[in-house]
Amino acid sequence: MRYFIELAYNGKYYHGWQIQKEVKSVEERLEYCLSKLLKKSINVVGAGRTDKGVHAQQMFAHFDFENNISPNLIRKLNIFLPRSIHVFNIFPVKQHIHARFNAISRIYKYYLTCEKNPFIQDFSWYCFYPLDIEKMNHATKILMKYRDFSSFCKKYRKKRVINNICKIYYAYWSKKDTNFCFTIEANRFLRNMVRSIIGTLIDVGRKKISIDRFIEIIELKNDVYPRSTIVPACGLFLTKIIYPEDIFL
Repeated sequence: MRYFIELAYNGKYYHGWQIQKEVKSVEERLEYCLSKLLKKSINVVGAGRTDKGVHAQQMFAHFDFENNISPNLIRKLNIFLPRSIHVFNIFPVKQHIHARFNAISRIYKYYLTCEKNPFIQDFSWYCFYPLDIEKMNHATKILMKYRDFSSFCKKYRKKRVINNICKIYYAYWSKKDTNFCFTIEANRFLRNMVRSIIGTLIDVGRKKISIDRFIEIIELKNDVYPRSTIVPACGLFLTKIIYPEDIFL
């Protein structure tokens, strides 16, 4: 049977979701604990690959197991897993449903503050520049008119065909007191895309670049901007993954 697992994690302690050699990852911890409790080698497939330091309030993954899952497994798993990972639910889905490819959309939020606060520094970015939220939202509306986001993704060294086409359903900035939040929903995201977009929008908001320059960056479809424009991972959260209702049993 195929099972979906719904979980959340604090990305501060991990080198991203995906298993990598000699570094801690969320996927590795989840696979290890599931395999021990189910007494069988379990391969977990995530709905995406969050980068180093990025958090998830809702992440899904799937795994296959031939027997029924005990209702007590979730409690045991949460005891066994590190405190930085929490499992909400495990439930069966149709056999050929894929956690990544069957997702309709994903929602990310990015939090930043203009006031230094040591108690939220692990979950937001302290941005000491004055920001014009109206300009940032103007640029965001322009961003949503495009589909090719080649200018906002990490490039691969090996030459291969890469699909950089994404459909953004909505994106906007909100502000409360000294705190800013950027929300974006799309059918898919490229590597480093969200943090690169945010960094460039902040450059618009601090009047480092103009709206015309922002449009030019998008239309160049190239890695034209320095890496420093990518905002820190600490403020980024994967907040929701949406699936069609017919995947569930």
